[in-house]
Amino acid sequence: MNRLFEDRNRQFWILHTLGWLGFAIVNYLSSLMLDTRDAFLIVISLDAYVGWLLTIPLRYLYRKVWFWEPWKMIFVVLMVALLIAMLWTVVRNFNYWEIYRHGYRPADWLLYIRDTPAAFYVMLSWSGLYFGIKYYQTLQLEKQKLLTAMNKAHEAQLKMLRYQLNPHFLFNTLNAISTLVLINDNDTANKMVSRLSDFLRYSLYKDPINKVMLEQEIYAARLYLEIEKVRFSERLGIVIELEPGTEKALVPSLILQPLIENAIKYAVASQVNGGEITIRAKTFGHDLLLEVADNGPGMSIVDGSVKVADNSDSGVGLVNTRERLAALYDNDFALVLTHNEPRGVKVNIRIPLQLEKTESEHA
Repeated sequence: MNRLFEDRNRQFWILHTLGWLGFAIVNYLSSLMLDTRDAFLIVISLDAYVGWLLTIPLRYLYRKVWFWEPWKMIFVVLMVALLIAMLWTVVRNFNYWEIYRHGYRPADWLLYIRDTPAAFYVMLSWSGLYFGIKYYQTLQLEKQKLLTAMNKAHEAQLKMLRYQLNPHFLFNTLNAISTLVLINDNDTANKMVSRLSDFLRYSLYKDPINKVMLEQEIYAARLYLEIEKVRFSERLGIVIELEPGTEKALVPSLILQPLIENAIKYAVASQVNGGEITIRAKTFGHDLLLEVADNGPGMSIVDGSVKVADNSDSGVGLVNTRERLAALYDNDFALVLTHNEPRGVKVNIRIPLQLEKTESEHA
């Protein structure tokens, strides 16, 4: 049915025909109240058919006056509707006298147009419906264009935010690989290159608009952490705890990446003994709760804003993450930065729980 009405030309002919068919039905039902012969049905059918024919040219005329000044357009519509109404009235009276009254001809020619006011009302109604439907279609078209533009801007924003990977990660990784090559630790360098390749392939091939299963996000996080593990060795501890059933939950791709980068920067790289990063996921009602925690120096509150221990902002990572969540979930999300006990920083994310559908569910 939707496809049937997508073509505006086809839509006109359907509505135009249905309108005059409705006119014929209403007139026929009205005639049942009177003592009329069967021939009156022929008269009604001819009246509706002639009206159907006479109003077709109005469509093409109204297309031209659509962009005119309002007073000019109204004047033309009134004049044309009156002219068509008079012509339709003459034909209707002729049909009535010829068919129903067996060739009767009135002496006064004014009787041919005596019902023009009623016909004028019908023509104005047709004109009003035409302009009303056309105006509605124009509004819907503009609304569709606006929604398309907003969706394009929305997608562009998500892609921009999604691809804002921390360049320090690439610089540090490449520097580490270069150092390993210089000291002839080729096996470790090859492992880093392989893991870096896998991580970049994952980050580039995943559509930033679509969500991925949490198990895929954890896979990307493990790739990243394995690369950093080569840099920091035993200084970096990794703990991943996933509640059973959360693996199929849908999350924005690489949503944990900037949070893990922050933890590496402030909790591991800044300490001589390194630190431990914990990633947790669990469900709570209809929500999915994600957590990235570390046991680094912690944070402090300065002038109402969160500061990490080295007195620098938590970086663009949290801002990027918050903007992506806002673009994807509107206001139905939460991102909270708190102290981790006994020490460190903990970032909690709450988003609606959405599970990947299985093949049977798709069927």
